[in-house]
Amino acid sequence: MASGGRTRAAAWLREVWEIRLYRYLALLAVGALAVGLYFAAVALLHDDRACAPGVSRPEGSSDCVGVTSTAYDFGRKELRDTARAIDRENRGLEKGSYVTVALMLPYTATTPSTLRDVQHELQGAYLAQWRANHGSNGEKPLIRLVLANPGATGDHWERVVDRLEGMTKGDDRLRAVSGIGMSTENNRLAVAELTRRGIPVVGSSITADNLANGQDGEDPFPGLARVSPTNTDEARALASFAKVSAGRALLVYDKPGDPYTRTLQQSFAALIEGSPYEPQPFTPPDDRTREGTTAGTFRQITYLVCNTAPQTDTILFAGRHTQLRQFVNALGARGCQGRRFTVLTGDEGSYLSGDRQLDAGALEHNLSVRYTALAHPDAWTHSPPATGGSAHDAEELTDLLVKARRAPVGPIGDVVLDDGQLIIGYDAMRLAVHGIREATPEGRTDPPLADVGLQWPQVKGRQLRVDGASGWICLNAHGNPYDKAVPIVELSPGGGSRFVRIAWPEGKPPSEECLTPPPADRGAAHSP
Repeated sequence: MASGGRTRAAAWLREVWEIRLYRYLALLAVGALAVGLYFAAVALLHDDRACAPGVSRPEGSSDCVGVTSTAYDFGRKELRDTARAIDRENRGLEKGSYVTVALMLPYTATTPSTLRDVQHELQGAYLAQWRANHGSNGEKPLIRLVLANPGATGDHWERVVDRLEGMTKGDDRLRAVSGIGMSTENNRLAVAELTRRGIPVVGSSITADNLANGQDGEDPFPGLARVSPTNTDEARALASFAKVSAGRALLVYDKPGDPYTRTLQQSFAALIEGSPYEPQPFTPPDDRTREGTTAGTFRQITYLVCNTAPQTDTILFAGRHTQLRQFVNALGARGCQGRRFTVLTGDEGSYLSGDRQLDAGALEHNLSVRYTALAHPDAWTHSPPATGGSAHDAEELTDLLVKARRAPVGPIGDVVLDDGQLIIGYDAMRLAVHGIREATPEGRTDPPLADVGLQWPQVKGRQLRVDGASGWICLNAHGNPYDKAVPIVELSPGGGSRFVRIAWPEGKPPSEECLTPPPADRGAAHSP
């Protein structure tokens, strides 16, 4: 009886524990399911803003913005090969041996023409980095290159400027920003803030006068240097080349304009002061890469062109490339086909050589389109002038391009030189390297940040100028290039473009010394 009782009690206890165990297991299963559902919901609802280390999407934007020091290509296959080449070069640098230069461009640009510019300028900057690290006879410091993207239209420049300022401290040792690109309001604001924070900037293709120091004697961008002439200097070079006169020219301009078009308009207007013709405005969309309704305006302007006096043969166009293409297409259908006209414009004309929407047939009807290029591969190959640049300087880049077809330098993707962007990106980075190394005290591997921008006024003379592939870079006291070579290029009826000849803002090449005269003497030195 006692034995049977113990057996029943043990069975009862076992049953109780089994019930409790099943209950606990059920609770654990329910809990695990709830946790799993919670994390699944978080994963579904969470908007991951990261694109790559140092790059993310700002709130309310799908644009990947920031600064990358990896092989990240911002989702643009055109940039992939060069981004990987830069990453290989960066990873081969020992900590403490280098300083950083940021190439600030709109890497997420959505318009094909802008993205081509970015691709070519990135290639040029990388080639200058590679040359600085491998072809400078052991000069220090070495150069690390990072990519800074303020967004497709530069809207997020403040976020990028904050990041770049942080990189001036610590192991990054950022010492300059190159690139910038187009002369837009966002880029002007970015340059103003970078230089206000003491970060030197080397502008590659910015040409607007209000994105330059020295206008009216003021320096609103302390530490800014440029390798491209201002719009005023481009216009003066055009005038010297084409012998523009007030009685034979009509001005067509963007109203209200942007930094590039406004300063080009002002420069052209000064060239033809006293013209009998009122300048003709057109109003494009705020985003000047869009078509808008300006094609109709240009059709109307062609009627006015045909009504000008017979001796009028020049049209000065102050506008961006989309509107320039529309205007050329309209001129191709003008009523006065028997009269010859030449359209003269700034460096935005370079976009048209690859624009499939351009009516190439328009150029077969007594119409020429000539523009000032920032650089051109043929500028120094055919009877170059004795000063202002040289075939040797240009050949150093073309020799490097041959090496860049394969490792260890490349590959860097398809290479195009005709638009000048690769060449000007290469020269801008070379100027940045020059400033950094000239500012580096003996025995150190990094210069004080403040000293780099102080080098720009001394970039002149036989020993201190930069012998660029686009021509000599001799800077005045405000960091602007003095009498920089301006290639005049003409659109070809069969497509593409052809180099015409080099023009000079001062009407002739600089002397061998390449020293800048006092501002008061410049007007006397030039006679258009």
